[in-house]
Amino acid sequence: MIHPPPASRKILYLVTEDWYFASHRLPIARAARDAGWRVIVATRVREHGDILAAEGFDVIPLPWRRSNTSMLSLALDILALTRIYRREKPDLVHHVSLKPVLVGAAAARLAGVKRVVNAITGFGFALGGSGAGHETARSRLMRVLPLLTKRRNSILLLQNSDDLSFALSQGLAEPGQTDMIRGSGVDTVRYQPLLEPDGPGLTLGYAGRMLKQKGVEDLVAAFRIARRDRPDLRLLLAGRPDPENPASLTTGTLSEWDSEDGITWMGHIEDVRILWRRADIACLPSRGGEGVPKSLLEAGACGRPVIATDVPGCREVVAPDTSGVLVPPNDPEALARAILALAENAERRRQFAVAIRDRVENHFAEPAIVEKTLALYDRLAEQE
Repeated sequence: MIHPPPASRKILYLVTEDWYFASHRLPIARAARDAGWRVIVATRVREHGDILAAEGFDVIPLPWRRSNTSMLSLALDILALTRIYRREKPDLVHHVSLKPVLVGAAAARLAGVKRVVNAITGFGFALGGSGAGHETARSRLMRVLPLLTKRRNSILLLQNSDDLSFALSQGLAEPGQTDMIRGSGVDTVRYQPLLEPDGPGLTLGYAGRMLKQKGVEDLVAAFRIARRDRPDLRLLLAGRPDPENPASLTTGTLSEWDSEDGITWMGHIEDVRILWRRADIACLPSRGGEGVPKSLLEAGACGRPVIATDVPGCREVVAPDTSGVLVPPNDPEALARAILALAENAERRRQFAVAIRDRVENHFAEPAIVEKTLALYDRLAEQE
């Protein structure tokens, strides 16, 4: 039983972008508000500030850019946040994703904030990639993170079991200072099973940011291979590039693909159900760094069979050969074989569709995720 805290108690969320908060954290923040917390959201405000304010949240605009990761830039961000934390005096702060954890945890220490949730939503680009630059960044990160996350009344929150094991093996937190909540959940009432698309041929769908790390290039390569045997295959890509991410694809590349026979780049769509009404199979050939991919949860809730890569996060959603197919990352040939096998087996697609909908309902439905998160807040709030 979660006991609502006094109305004067404050929770402050620190997130890089307002669109991300609106997409991934709004239900949890609403539940916290309804449980009696005063909700403050500190983020870069671009398109969703009015939406957050209309929920009754206090919105603090931040001028930062995700691409600014120099030591000077991080130091200035920490000082600015320290001033905000000292002014607002939150009873609990919830930092969401790697940069907010780094700068937010440092600011929380300096400002004397007693209760902290440091949520890693996948180690992503910071631990992915190769080369001397990446190795140096990883080494620095592994040295700095424990200094920030290992403290009393602080929880390191992970989204999948692989990341939890990694965090413990790297000494990022003590066993009693970790928790795992599988992503931000999905609204299984809004996202209902959809009828299979009508018409000839078969359509693959991808939803998400247009990033190399998401394996979009591998998907296009696999589609080209598979289309040699199945000329009736089509590919829909829904999402926009992310210029501040070093792994972003360019608009030029996406436009070239869009001009190719069988490929359509839809750009950003407000309602992803538009995509899943047209697509027979959902694909996410991620190269790694996922937390729990919300795009897979939405596709699964809509009853779309899934082909994904065997990487952390995707493994959390897809039960191999039961609710979908897992293939090795960075392997367009293997991905093409999986596409062709599922394209040729309509009964298998229907079995996967039912199974993944059940899996999403049982393990990733929004109310359960919200309840677990509020229970975490309640547990921290009781600590002195």
